[in-house]
Amino acid sequence: MKFICKDFWTTVFKKQIDNLQTNHQGIYVLQDNKFQLLTQMSSGKQYLDHAPKYLAFACGLIRGSLSNLGIKSIMTAEVSVMPACKFQVMIQKM
Repeated sequence: MKFICKDFWTTVFKKQIDNLQTNHQGIYVLQDNKFQLLTQMSSGKQYLDHAPKYLAFACGLIRGSLSNLGIKSIMTAEVSVMPACKFQVMIQKM
């Protein structure tokens, strides 16, 4: 997961993830306080409903990269205050 937060995120979004948390049981929470795809529309709350569309793209990138590494996962994302967002990654047992 450190690879996703440092190398992968830096390559795709030009910055590292701001915070990585885990429960040590296969669930990771990645927090980006200034998510690049949301910064352009973060001027008001009227765009909060459209934010999940942009997070779906990032979820697909993370899930796809983990899949290519042989790791099955389930991704969810949430936005409470723009442009910050949280991605939850649940690693599935094989």
